[in-house]
Amino acid sequence: MSIFTALESEVRSYCRGWPVAFDTAVGSRMTDIDGNSYLDFFAGAGALNYGHNNPALKGALLDYLARDGVVHSLDMHTAAKAEFLKTFDELVLKPRGLNYKVQFPGPTGTNSVESALKLARKVTGKQAMINFTNAFHGMTLGSLSVTGNSMKRGGAGIPLVHATPMPYDNYFDGKVPDFLWFERVLDDAGSSLNEPAAVIVETVQGEGGINPARAEWLRELAALCRRHEILLIVDDVQMGCGRTGPFFSFEIAGIQPDIVCISKSISGYGLPMALTLIKPELDVWGPGEHNGTFRGHNPAFVTATAALRRYWADDQLEQSTLAKGQRVESALHELAGSLPGDLEVKGRGLARGLGFAQAELADQVAASAFQRGLLLETAGPESEVAKIMPALTITDAELAEGLDIFADAVRSVVR
Repeated sequence: MSIFTALESEVRSYCRGWPVAFDTAVGSRMTDIDGNSYLDFFAGAGALNYGHNNPALKGALLDYLARDGVVHSLDMHTAAKAEFLKTFDELVLKPRGLNYKVQFPGPTGTNSVESALKLARKVTGKQAMINFTNAFHGMTLGSLSVTGNSMKRGGAGIPLVHATPMPYDNYFDGKVPDFLWFERVLDDAGSSLNEPAAVIVETVQGEGGINPARAEWLRELAALCRRHEILLIVDDVQMGCGRTGPFFSFEIAGIQPDIVCISKSISGYGLPMALTLIKPELDVWGPGEHNGTFRGHNPAFVTATAALRRYWADDQLEQSTLAKGQRVESALHELAGSLPGDLEVKGRGLARGLGFAQAELADQVAASAFQRGLLLETAGPESEVAKIMPALTITDAELAEGLDIFADAVRSVVR
């Protein structure tokens, strides 16, 4: 373990809460170099919706590499990319009545967000963006400018400008009508609000505290954007690819965003990959105007195609995720009701959390869970939410085991 302390930057974070060296991982379990097994309620921060080393995806990847399939191709045409695009259109876009051009902006979620912000400004000729309280959209400068967390914003080292935050759903605990302030400043010539190019929103805020927006709030937001000719960007980096049940988290509201940001689990295997989905009339990029060396990662195209064929040719995974999510929600309500203190059950689908009025308790729960063989992280502006985000493919037995461990950890801390 000393090699990490000696050579790796102090910026490392997750490993501080899980001070072991992991070696192998299958499904929903990780094993360290000493042979200790851990149940995974973290799922690569949402990058492993189908679990570790999923055999259906691993087989396709190994076959591709064994035949010397192209690995790196920038934005050249490849057979692997063509197969992914065709499969994505047939299994994801067309069944949902969605018509998007697909941009490969680079390997990560923040690449997708950066391209979305740049494109919105190019299309509209406007600079300003609207984001929401407690939002998280990435760690590069453009993405940080629309992120709420003060610690992460502070790391930029320069002023983060051209973005105005608005209250997210239930920010005022239901005491203020939705979009009262937003509508007012848009309509008031004296408000000093710069006319926005776009609104960027997460339908469920992950890093911001597992905060789900109501479907009606999302519909009203989409309608507001249409009335004021503002583009709507949905950041589905963490909550897409089935995390909330449907493939896209915005499906619950029946809206069609102008731009959608996808990453994390789109490759299915934990390989770097990101998409920016663009309504065709907004695809005004010039060749090479937004590019990146690693936007053509063909092994990710291969595993992404395999994941779509295995899990999205029907609605079985969606229904399973919704059912498992209800089990988690019921277990959390039962747990919260049995303990003293102000415990808040949060989330949707298999993105769930338990919020603590005393923020430090969430970190203590995560530490206690680790000691019991369960990996989970915290979320929220003060890390006040213990976050439950297992693979969508977790078995019923593993889910029950993990919830029991979680409950024990919470009781050990709260009592």
